[in-house]
Amino acid sequence: MPKSDYQKTKLLLIREYLEQYTDPEHPASTPVLQSWLEQHGIHAERKSVYNDIQTLEDYGLDILKQTGQKGGFSLGERTFELSELKLLADAVLSSRFLSERKSAALIRKLETLTSVHNAKQLHRQLVVTGRVKSMNESVLYNVDTIHQAIAAGVQITFRYFDWTPKKERSYRGGTRKASPYALCWDNACYYLIAHTQEHGLTHFRVDKMNQINLTSLPRVQTEETKNLNLSDYSRQVFSMFGGELRNVRMQVENRLAGVILDQFGRDVTLVPDGEDSFICVARVRVSPTFLGWVAGFGGRIRLLSPEDVVEQYTRLLQKCLGQETPPET
Repeated sequence: MPKSDYQKTKLLLIREYLEQYTDPEHPASTPVLQSWLEQHGIHAERKSVYNDIQTLEDYGLDILKQTGQKGGFSLGERTFELSELKLLADAVLSSRFLSERKSAALIRKLETLTSVHNAKQLHRQLVVTGRVKSMNESVLYNVDTIHQAIAAGVQITFRYFDWTPKKERSYRGGTRKASPYALCWDNACYYLIAHTQEHGLTHFRVDKMNQINLTSLPRVQTEETKNLNLSDYSRQVFSMFGGELRNVRMQVENRLAGVILDQFGRDVTLVPDGEDSFICVARVRVSPTFLGWVAGFGGRIRLLSPEDVVEQYTRLLQKCLGQETPPET
């Protein structure tokens, strides 16, 4: 091997070891680095290892030098801190649209961005986390295809399905056509916000989409899509269950002010209503999910208007109260 190639290989091997096996708590001594190089057929003197470390530092690597009996060299600052990798790992694990296998594959890739010692902490997170995951393995490719369509400004075709009690796909009709505008993350799921001829502005769960293909047709533009505000849309649609867009007036106990601000944003107006409550008006797509959200607060939120929405809510509660008591077993 020519001397120049030998030197390049030696530098790359030392960098590889520092990235994979060292951190401030696990430095590598010079003999350890020499042994690593020997395993790859390269004999190196101590002085040449020091020179290589200096070259890597000059290149920009943050190499820490620790003295003492257990001293040595380690990689300090990395692209991602361990706390950031844990955050990314938790995002991967909590994402329902990713299957267990795809989540595990992504975690393994995140592990390569830190030392093998710190990587064990990400692996432990994977073991202890047991969340419901998607059964659709093609979600990441679906997301990529949709991003391509959005960037190109073209329509897509796809098929949409539900899961049956037998865990089989049941397709809703034939191939659909839609104009994609944005991807939205809600309740740990990915949703496509799109315009269709049948429903206007609507949304689809990406993990329930299949056979996605780009077309040569330009996206449909309407006044609604031109003025699309993703933050407003996600606040109005509860758990991505659509419905008619209405201004809903509610009486809310004061201690739920934070809940209202978290759900509807800080622009919503809160008007005092006595000592213990306030009145607010929110722009909401009225659906059973929204009504169930209100019911979940056990009377601490009261719907005041519109009248037909109050009637829907009353019928929902009456239906829940009318459930038959199951027989004793």
